[in-house]
Amino acid sequence: MPSRGVILMTEQFSAVELVQIVQSIESLGYDSIWLPELFGREPIATAGFLLARTERIVIATGIANVYVRDPHAMAQTQETLAELSGGRFILGLGVSNARVNGMRGHAWEAPLTKLTAFLDALAAVNVDSPKPIQPAPIHIAAHGPQLQLLGAHRADGVITFLMPEAHTRQSRARIGAEVPLSVVVPFLAERDPAIARGKARAALTVYMQLDYYHREWRKLGFTDADFMNGGSDQLIDTLVAWGDAGALSARVDAVVRAGATRVIVNPFGLKSKAGLDMRVLEQLSTSH
Repeated sequence: MPSRGVILMTEQFSAVELVQIVQSIESLGYDSIWLPELFGREPIATAGFLLARTERIVIATGIANVYVRDPHAMAQTQETLAELSGGRFILGLGVSNARVNGMRGHAWEAPLTKLTAFLDALAAVNVDSPKPIQPAPIHIAAHGPQLQLLGAHRADGVITFLMPEAHTRQSRARIGAEVPLSVVVPFLAERDPAIARGKARAALTVYMQLDYYHREWRKLGFTDADFMNGGSDQLIDTLVAWGDAGALSARVDAVVRAGATRVIVNPFGLKSKAGLDMRVLEQLSTSH
């Protein structure tokens, strides 16, 4: 069975809640937790915290921004967390986007140039510490052909985010049959189309404004009209899985058939005023 992971925005949880939910995800049979990097909790510190409080699940950065740490610091992260966790760490790397890096004070570079140079420098670092029994693999966030080929040739896997199944098929064709491909898909346990699409639009507001997502979606036949007013119904339904348990499971199967090695579940609406809503994660659990 292809792997299933969970991408988790941790800022909405207290430390106690975060440990409880990650341990629950571990008990449900998911193989990995992926931690984004924006402006909240620092993902590498959070990864160490969670690795110390779990037993089997892999903790991954999804992704660690290569503008934020120099290659030596990233190499130390890669080896230290792999060693101390007994091989339960994945180093997910990416360039994020020009807007986020500009807000952090970094000068934007061409993604292929930036990531290639970073991987070159990372490979040259010799970390003076005990070597892990199982080294931490490197996975690269990549949507376009050049970055995906870089991931296929210079890393241990490729990650995509908020892309339709047609993009997954293209990605698999580009990188070949053997390279791990992790695909992040949003899921909503909501049967009513109007409510589901409304929640999806609210969650995707920022992404609907980003040009580099538009570029990839245009390649798949969408137009500027699909990006208006929070996204057309067709675009929303292509990007976000919603419905009953059968519909959610069917979407996972479709993504796997398209070429995904791992489906990373992005559980929209996990926490609300009513508390935790674990329905999506329970319905897609591999332990059933």
